[in-house]
Amino acid sequence: MCAIGMQGWASVALGGFDLGIFDQGVRGYAHFGLPVSSLKSYHHEFPAGFSLLGDHFSPVLALLAPLYWIWDDPRSLIVGQALLFAAGVPLIRRITAHSFAFAEPRTARRAADLAGLAYALGWPLLVASRVGFHEVAFAVPLTLLMLERGLARKYGTVVLAAVLLCCTKEDLGLMVGAYGLVLLLRTRGSQDRAGRLTGIGLLLGGPLASAVAIRWLIPGMGGEPGYYWNYGSLGPDAGGALRNLLHDPLLLVQAAFDQPLKPLLLLWLFGTMFLLPLRSATVLCAVPLLTERILSSNPNHWSIARHYDSMLWPILLTAAIEVLGRLTAEERTARRARTLGLATAGCALLVAVPMGLMQLAVPSSWQPKPSEAALVRAAALVPDGASVEADNQIAPRLTARTDVVLVDETPRGREYVLTRSDKRSFPFATDRQQADRIRLLLDHGYRQIWAEGGVVLLHREGTDPIPGEHVPGPDSTPIQDKVPSDVGHNLFRG
Repeated sequence: MCAIGMQGWASVALGGFDLGIFDQGVRGYAHFGLPVSSLKSYHHEFPAGFSLLGDHFSPVLALLAPLYWIWDDPRSLIVGQALLFAAGVPLIRRITAHSFAFAEPRTARRAADLAGLAYALGWPLLVASRVGFHEVAFAVPLTLLMLERGLARKYGTVVLAAVLLCCTKEDLGLMVGAYGLVLLLRTRGSQDRAGRLTGIGLLLGGPLASAVAIRWLIPGMGGEPGYYWNYGSLGPDAGGALRNLLHDPLLLVQAAFDQPLKPLLLLWLFGTMFLLPLRSATVLCAVPLLTERILSSNPNHWSIARHYDSMLWPILLTAAIEVLGRLTAEERTARRARTLGLATAGCALLVAVPMGLMQLAVPSSWQPKPSEAALVRAAALVPDGASVEADNQIAPRLTARTDVVLVDETPRGREYVLTRSDKRSFPFATDRQQADRIRLLLDHGYRQIWAEGGVVLLHREGTDPIPGEHVPGPDSTPIQDKVPSDVGHNLFRG
């Protein structure tokens, strides 16, 4: 995972969205301040000083601040995410030990080895590492910790992991609530009173934590209520969607199957595990996370080329292991369990090769392409402390030493502008828009001080206002990006 992340850095494939955003945020924590990100706030028109806690409620990211005291560099996040993913290996082995408690010791040991390998090289984690850093770095091991401690009936640690999950991302409280239901199902009719009480607490507390974060905490930190509501086909907001669904429940089915990629996503996630997770109650934990994506109108949520599947990975893998453990315990199904276990692990590892592992062995994948290499050379010419508008791909290399925002549709009037004219870069729809921006700036007080291979570095030397120039103020209204028309047509492309 660390190698994949470092490869992305070396090839200039990791952008300001999202590595640069998290770098600015965690650096704020490291200096005992709020996680402020100019990359996020300027591009999405949030008020000045906007905290990332107003975007997603993820205070757990503050735990990464000590990494910056050791190495003040965005790559600290790559290392941190790899370490957090690695922390899941002993947890998945212990989950396997619980699930195979009634199997022969040799079988249980081999199952633990295979489960650890399948988890560690699972394609969802490879993809998450390839696209940079996200909150999933904490979500993966914390989910495994909650599931493992639940199997061990150590409910105090279950609650601790659940609380930390609610502090990882606001919607994970729904997953915590689903696990509360799982505990209730597993402890019914038993003497496990602590398990039932924990289940009730999580079932009620998890969704409540999500509601509090979405309704009060995020807006209280400067966020826009309903900013991430991507369910317009159901209603204008959660209340409207509920009313519409009560009036016409078929809206739910229509929203879930209105795009070909949505059922394909489900077939991929469960088919590559031979439908094994569906036979375990643990799979209920995946329902809220999958529902969010399947009902969403945002095409970014439908493919497997982003980080979203990594949050499902510990749930689906744990559920599959639990089912295999039950089958192994029964003599008549033991051989079938071994076959399914090997097939599932083999499928996970086979898929991992083209989705991350193979790329590591290609020398050219460690080198930036000519356009990205030119961006690196141009960035070296920007002085420390300067205010910069930068191309998305080079922004993470400037966050540590400059005041950087994204080059986007709106001129910001900064000292330096580093962009390119012949290769489309987020968030522009075409490279022609970028070329038009360069001409606009040259006509209004900027001078080109460096150019190579379509990459240009501009310096502002005049004071004339730039048409369309705007800096977010206290009354700014946040906006969302328009998803390009070529997104949402391929399951394996972001």
